[in-house]
Amino acid sequence: MEVTEIKLEYEVCGEEKGGIPVIIVAAGMSSRMGGTDKQTALIGGVPVIARTLMAFERSRAVSEIILVVRPDELFNMQLTAEKYAVTKLTDIVCGGNSRQESVLKGFERLGKSAEKVLIHDGARPLVSGRIIESVASALEEYPAVTCAVKVKDTIKETDGSGNVVSTPDRSRLAAVQTPQGVWVKEYLEAAGKAEDVSAFTDDMSVMESAGFPVRTVEGSYTNIKITTPEDLRLAEFLLGEESGE
Repeated sequence: MEVTEIKLEYEVCGEEKGGIPVIIVAAGMSSRMGGTDKQTALIGGVPVIARTLMAFERSRAVSEIILVVRPDELFNMQLTAEKYAVTKLTDIVCGGNSRQESVLKGFERLGKSAEKVLIHDGARPLVSGRIIESVASALEEYPAVTCAVKVKDTIKETDGSGNVVSTPDRSRLAAVQTPQGVWVKEYLEAAGKAEDVSAFTDDMSVMESAGFPVRTVEGSYTNIKITTPEDLRLAEFLLGEESGE
């Protein structure tokens, strides 16, 4: 029998006690990692996904963790969570064929009373408690929230053939990160209206498409996403800087 999810024994404290759930999406194929699985790659001797899980384990803003992974990683992820004492992890589920389909798989595991949820990339292991709590706090007022940083480089829009079409005003541009947060009912409404939910690359785009306002809060340039082998080296450096080594 094919295993598609693992239900773990953990008593969820719930939103009424001050925390909200987070869905951590880690079902990607690591296609740009040169044969290395980015979730299990080591940073300072600790797997990327373990560092991500522990960041939310430590956050007082988070009540439970739902982890979405590839089918072949189900039991390995359970062992990793147990090794690093991630007690808030309640579910490990198989992802879909796209990021947004994987997010919706996570939504299926939310409790019926869940009104708000955070969504985070499993490959962003250096996310800080400040960022997590800032997004969760803003979610009290806004239906869609993302952390973001100002764009440092000048951006050029091209026609796809290398020809510059325009130069957007850099002062109005932001590079969005995760965690992102949404109101559950409104997100499901927006996803249901989308012609092809798999076409969206982040959760704010889903909300924007349905006309919901999106709020940004301050992110961090150290909140990098592990996408290429170079990112692992950068993460090692940033971790060393943080620890004063």
